[in-house]
Amino acid sequence: MAKTPPRTLETFPNPAPERDYEIAFDAPEFTCLCPLTGQPDFARFKITYVPDSKCVELKSLKLYLWSYRNEGAFHEAVTNRIADDLLKALQPRSLVVTGDWFIRGGIATVVTVRYPDGRATTRPS
Repeated sequence: MAKTPPRTLETFPNPAPERDYEIAFDAPEFTCLCPLTGQPDFARFKITYVPDSKCVELKSLKLYLWSYRNEGAFHEAVTNRIADDLLKALQPRSLVVTGDWFIRGGIATVVTVRYPDGRATTRPS
């Protein structure tokens, strides 16, 4: 059985830093555990960003998302943590992270984090 990968995001230099362009990822198989019941929670994550000097390497993003598989986390906390980690690694011009959580107990949850959001004046360090 494979071990859980380290929670690191690798980057590479933006090949067109002079241009604003969007990069979008769709990760439909995100899994973590409910911190209260230990049952699995499933989500589709959509990540869109405008890079500045760095881009995220796709395989490292896949392994990063997989690293949550056996961790207990509330929907709001894990979505914000993913956004914070991407902001720290990339320092993008803009970022939107949406966790579209599957129905549980008759309720579906969507958590969206945006940067900049009109309140933030600097990227988190």
